[in-house]
Amino acid sequence: MKATLEFNLPDDQDDYEMATQGSKMFNALWEISQELRSICKYGELSEKEWEMADKIREKFFEILNDNNVYLK
Repeated sequence: MKATLEFNLPDDQDDYEMATQGSKMFNALWEISQELRSICKYGELSEKEWEMADKIREKFFEILNDNNVYLK
Protein backbone atom coordinates (compact mmCIF):
# COMPACT_ATOMS: atom_id res chain seq x y z
CA MET A 1 0.00 0.00 0.00
CA LYS A 2 1.22 3.49 -0.79
CA ALA A 3 0.02 6.87 0.37
CA THR A 4 0.74 10.19 -1.26
CA LEU A 5 0.30 13.54 0.43
CA GLU A 6 0.06 16.69 -1.62
CA PHE A 7 0.50 20.22 -0.38
CA ASN A 8 0.02 23.52 -2.16
CA LEU A 9 3.06 25.46 -0.99
CA PRO A 10 3.42 28.04 0.38
CA ASP A 11 -0.30 28.10 1.31
CA ASP A 12 -0.13 24.72 3.10
CA GLN A 13 3.30 25.26 4.66
CA ASP A 14 2.09 24.63 8.23
CA ASP A 15 0.37 21.37 7.26
CA TYR A 16 3.45 20.29 5.31
CA GLU A 17 5.72 20.88 8.30
CA MET A 18 3.37 18.99 10.63
CA ALA A 19 3.35 16.01 8.23
CA THR A 20 7.09 15.94 7.64
CA GLN A 21 8.19 16.51 11.24
CA GLY A 22 6.13 13.73 12.81
CA SER A 23 9.14 11.57 13.67
CA LYS A 24 10.88 14.51 15.34
CA MET A 25 7.78 15.19 17.43
CA PHE A 26 7.48 11.51 18.35
CA ASN A 27 11.14 11.41 19.42
CA ALA A 28 10.71 14.55 21.55
CA LEU A 29 7.64 13.08 23.27
CA TRP A 30 9.51 9.80 23.84
CA GLU A 31 12.43 11.66 25.43
CA ILE A 32 10.05 13.61 27.69
CA SER A 33 8.34 10.38 28.78
CA GLN A 34 11.70 8.77 29.57
CA GLU A 35 12.88 11.80 31.52
CA LEU A 36 9.67 11.81 33.57
CA ARG A 37 10.07 8.07 34.19
CA SER A 38 13.66 8.56 35.30
CA ILE A 39 12.72 11.39 37.66
CA CYS A 40 9.92 9.33 39.23
CA LYS A 41 11.93 6.12 39.48
CA TYR A 42 15.45 7.29 40.31
CA GLY A 43 15.18 10.92 41.38
CA GLU A 44 16.06 11.82 44.93
CA LEU A 45 12.81 13.61 45.64
CA SER A 46 10.91 14.56 48.72
CA GLU A 47 7.46 13.01 49.05
CA LYS A 48 5.84 16.23 47.85
CA GLU A 49 8.19 16.50 44.85
CA TRP A 50 7.58 12.84 43.96
CA GLU A 51 3.80 13.34 44.08
CA MET A 52 4.08 16.36 41.77
CA ALA A 53 6.37 14.55 39.32
CA ASP A 54 3.98 11.59 39.27
CA LYS A 55 0.99 13.88 38.64
CA ILE A 56 2.83 15.53 35.75
CA ARG A 57 3.71 12.14 34.28
CA GLU A 58 0.11 10.91 34.59
CA LYS A 59 -1.24 14.09 32.95
CA PHE A 60 1.34 13.82 30.15
CA PHE A 61 0.14 10.32 29.25
CA GLU A 62 -3.51 11.30 29.68
CA ILE A 63 -3.06 14.09 27.13
CA LEU A 64 -1.30 11.73 24.73
CA ASN A 65 -4.04 9.11 25.10
CA ASP A 66 -6.80 11.72 24.65
CA ASN A 67 -5.16 12.59 21.31
CA ASN A 68 -4.66 8.96 20.27
CA VAL A 69 -0.89 9.24 20.52
CA TYR A 70 0.74 6.08 21.85
CA LEU A 71 4.46 5.86 22.52
CA LYS A 72 5.76 2.37 21.88
